[in-house]
Amino acid sequence: MGVELTTDNVVAEYFYDRFDLNLHTAGTIAATFGMANIVARPFGGFASDYAARRFGMRGRLWVLWTLQTLGGVFCIMLGRANVLPFAIAMMILFSVGAQAACGATFGIIPFISRRSLGIISGMTGAGGNFGSGLTQLVFFAGTQFSTATGLSYMGVMIVCCTFPVTMVYFPQWGGMFCGPSKDGVKGTEEDYYGKEWNEEEKNKGMHASSLKFAENSRSERGRRISPAPVSLDSTPHHV
Repeated sequence: MGVELTTDNVVAEYFYDRFDLNLHTAGTIAATFGMANIVARPFGGFASDYAARRFGMRGRLWVLWTLQTLGGVFCIMLGRANVLPFAIAMMILFSVGAQAACGATFGIIPFISRRSLGIISGMTGAGGNFGSGLTQLVFFAGTQFSTATGLSYMGVMIVCCTFPVTMVYFPQWGGMFCGPSKDGVKGTEEDYYGKEWNEEEKNKGMHASSLKFAENSRSERGRRISPAPVSLDSTPHHV
């Protein structure tokens, strides 16, 4: 999201300076970057859901990593483009990759924490806005880099910042390269979401909604991943 905001601010200037276009034409071309949102973000969410039906959460992580990495690669190529049609094509592909990654991100967000879902969602949005300001300050605020060079460096940053997705791991579902935990207790959805509550809260039944969510989230195991064992003792006997 931060990359999208940064690009919205600089891409018209990029086309104006690099290809000697008038402001109206440069602005019209730049507007297509944001207009791709109406298709790209839902596509990212759809791709995440489709992958999850077959491969579970591991599929969601692979979709996010792939879309965001491709977005970074196309951003690098946009900054290095010397021909207008090629630059426009790279901008559109960059736009689709970056914005589809946003949709894929929010395919994962709800499963990080049931109890703190609002906080996690808010931090995700706020982090994008903060990152946008920081990126613009580093690559586009001064005269050290041209706009084209700044775009290429921003693409490198995108690829590097996407790498940590490979280290995301859910014990009940696994990560991009690792399967779920084989532990009969720690490898369950009930254990993962139940840890967000202390014993006093559990005794009051405050964790019942989290356990219900854990039951529903077993679909994130996917079709091709062996189901993690389910602890029957963790299923609530009250509503």
